[in-house]
Amino acid sequence: MRSIRAAAVGAVTMSLALAATACGGGSSTNGGSNDSPKTLTYWASNQGASIAIDKKVLQPELDKFQKQTGIKVKLEVVPWSDLLNRILTATTSGQGPDVLNIGNTWSASLQATGALLPWDATNFGKIGGKDRFVDSALGSTGAEGKDPAAVPLYSMAYALYYNKEIFADAGISKPPATWAELVADGKKIQAKGKSALGAEGANVSENIHHTFVFAKQHGGEFFTPDGKADFTNDAVVAGVKQYVDLMAKDKVIPTGDAEYAQNQSVSDFAKGKQAMLLWQSASANLKSQGMDESKYGIAPVPVQSGTPGTGAQVNSMVAGINLAVFKNTDNLDGATKFVKFMTSDAEQKILNTAYSSIPPVKAAQEDAAFNTASNSVLKNTLATSAAALPQVADESQFETAVGTAVKDLFADVAAGRAVTTASVKAKLEKAQQQMPAK
Repeated sequence: MRSIRAAAVGAVTMSLALAATACGGGSSTNGGSNDSPKTLTYWASNQGASIAIDKKVLQPELDKFQKQTGIKVKLEVVPWSDLLNRILTATTSGQGPDVLNIGNTWSASLQATGALLPWDATNFGKIGGKDRFVDSALGSTGAEGKDPAAVPLYSMAYALYYNKEIFADAGISKPPATWAELVADGKKIQAKGKSALGAEGANVSENIHHTFVFAKQHGGEFFTPDGKADFTNDAVVAGVKQYVDLMAKDKVIPTGDAEYAQNQSVSDFAKGKQAMLLWQSASANLKSQGMDESKYGIAPVPVQSGTPGTGAQVNSMVAGINLAVFKNTDNLDGATKFVKFMTSDAEQKILNTAYSSIPPVKAAQEDAAFNTASNSVLKNTLATSAAALPQVADESQFETAVGTAVKDLFADVAAGRAVTTASVKAKLEKAQQQMPAK
């Protein structure tokens, strides 16, 4: 999923969607058709600092596609706060786009609706083959053992962005490598009158991304091997508490950030109000807000000790955007051509440069444009220390339930209520009760 993710949907809504006979796109058949070969509708996710910026990025490429194929693409950029609900409504009503962006963490949940075109060997063959894509990106395209429900479009990873001037003023010579170092650096920064670390405490998806990493670093998993929710095990509770404690106990995140949900922490960083930001591929967003790349550094997200890696050293979820086709599109051939176009080497370079993301297509990722010092941090994270969120059918409910529990914990901190191991466990137990019974 991408960087500006505030989408949330209730478990009841998702359960209804999963139970329905899903049929996206515009065709009245379940298998798709080519009844409207000259047009496509495309729902793009809001990747940039505004919808207007996304249109400016995408429209020239859609015009290029039309010139090559004769197919006109009707573009709608959908805010993250609306996207998942819009998709779920489309899966049940049949009134949706032909092609759409989905957060990669939703792949298995949307796959379970049956609404999306499966990317089997034949369909992958039409766009140049599955082996064009990097393994980490393919790992977030659907449930294990099933044909992917989508194709990787943009790959992203979390990193620690730090303001060089604020660090220098506080006498800090290098970015923190562990959470203990981050807290210690935060105290030095606060002593100089600056905010230390930003967060989006009311952003459900940001919450789940960070708590997933913290749980991993404590050796925890949110689901058992057979797919049952397990939100209250000691390692998960410890991970969630450590994240919330950055505000509650360590006080390096301002309590006002408990209400942030729409990129306010990114804006604070861009304006020099805070020293550090944990974000996905933020460079384009920061540039659009007037922050020159020379003003900040990029480092791996901290770990408990040592260096990032696998297992307890994971420091990012595998973030990104996938491109999906509604199975009953009325321009199946055109939709496939569009996916091939958007994932071509040339377009991957253009689009991922515009969004400061990493191409999931191998040949494009190896281009010199993506070998900058900042990109090397993101590429290395994706290759060595990022893990995919659980690719289970209940993933969307999981994001909503746990992300909301963390939002409530941040709200408790802002209201002056104590956050204890018991209160964290109670919130997570309530979240687990919202999951479908197994």
